[in-house]
Amino acid sequence: MPNLKWKLLTVISGRFEADLLKSYLEAEGIEVQLFQEGAGQDLYPVTFGPLSNVQVFVPGEQIDEAQSCFEHYNSQAGDDNSGRE
Repeated sequence: MPNLKWKLLTVISGRFEADLLKSYLEAEGIEVQLFQEGAGQDLYPVTFGPLSNVQVFVPGEQIDEAQSCFEHYNSQAGDDNSGRE
């Protein structure tokens, strides 16, 4: 796909969570690129504050599908403890 125009889907706090979302979207056939400030990723990996933010980009032509998948992903995340006491 030459000349892809990437759109920002969301900003996630923490690389681990961003990698989970990336895997989920890729399983749905959506290309994903993650961007994180260099110091927050390589030099001093952090899990809180502005350096932990990871931007999740998808191709512009897949943004609607990605938003729908992202909403489903978020709704499932809240159900992790359902049925447990």
